[in-house]
Amino acid sequence: MPQDLSDVRFLTVAEVADMMRVSRMTVYRLVHSGELPAIRFGRSFRVPLVAVQAAIDNHVADSA
Repeated sequence: MPQDLSDVRFLTVAEVADMMRVSRMTVYRLVHSGELPAIRFGRSFRVPLVAVQAAIDNHVADSA
């Protein structure tokens, strides 16, 4: 991950769900289990884009 937070793009749970083609509840489960890193802002979570891309890449690599 980039060291400077200004270089990090954060996504909402809904945006992650759209990217991964899963439900928002699935994203929440991934976040709570630690499989998908996230930062909590108040009552909502933000997920770094690079973490979503890595999760997708890892899943595709596991499937092949």
